[in-house]
Amino acid sequence: MGSPEVATAARVLIDRETRPVIRHVVFFSVRDPADLDTVEAGLKILESNPHALRLAVRRDLGRDDLTGEVDLVVYGEFADEAALAAYKAHPTYAASIAVVRPLRDLRIAVDFVLD
Repeated sequence: MGSPEVATAARVLIDRETRPVIRHVVFFSVRDPADLDTVEAGLKILESNPHALRLAVRRDLGRDDLTGEVDLVVYGEFADEAALAAYKAHPTYAASIAVVRPLRDLRIAVDFVLD
């Protein structure tokens, strides 16, 4: 028999294949480059939120010659609207906002389903 972690991972993969998930993508820029590490740490608080199937915070690689406005991206996958709402209602979301909002400039959020 496999471990509970393997069983959970298998269920997540099956769910992703059988029903669409909501993708939540948020782009951030930081007002002062000196605050980039602090903003990144504040966003990484979200990675412990239990309502996301997957959630990652990453820095922009800076490979696009046409734009340079984005410093960080939050990428999340959610089972449904209720899971996305629960993510936003969770204390980690408020804790992240408390750190990030005073230091950020740009914030653009997009939610979509990929068929």
